[in-house]
Amino acid sequence: MKFNRSALVYTALVVGAIAAIGFVALKNPAARSAPVDYSALEALREDDMRKLVFAPAPKEASALPFTKKDGGSGTLADYRGKVTVLNFWATWCAPCREEMPSLAKLQRELGDKIHVVTLATGRNAPPAIDKFLAEVGADSLPRHRDPKSAIARDMAVLGLPITVILDAQGMEIARLTGDADWASPSAIAILSALADPA
Repeated sequence: MKFNRSALVYTALVVGAIAAIGFVALKNPAARSAPVDYSALEALREDDMRKLVFAPAPKEASALPFTKKDGGSGTLADYRGKVTVLNFWATWCAPCREEMPSLAKLQRELGDKIHVVTLATGRNAPPAIDKFLAEVGADSLPRHRDPKSAIARDMAVLGLPITVILDAQGMEIARLTGDADWASPSAIAILSALADPA
């Protein structure tokens, strides 16, 4: 069998160029114009994770500030560098009470690979947040607040709870409406794959 050396070199160059373009697109959100194929991750969705919907293409997350427990401010950009599980919740939200322990467990399981960020939306007094998280055994979670629901509105959060997954560049890539078991084998598998896309 004869090989055409110039054809092989050309093929190698084309493959290398495609790989380089893909790498730049992953590292630079502005370079991403084509949709990302999440079909392999979609195949991992079971049970509650069937409600997880991947975005057709990554989109910008809100740049508005939230209030930290100490009264200072932060933004979602502070969490770039790792995949972030961003949960919008409230102290009056009954499904949130069911969901929060699984978010705390997720943080324990994958906290070295991902960020788990909880954002109390609307009127949630800090003492009420502390009491809520202590009662459900999730007091290791962040106590960030979005007191005027500005970030929630900016990200089209229309009910609670809603959980948004941001990639390491801070772009929204998926969201789940309603409560879910974020410590389930399916959730762990999906988030582990996103955190370490080898």
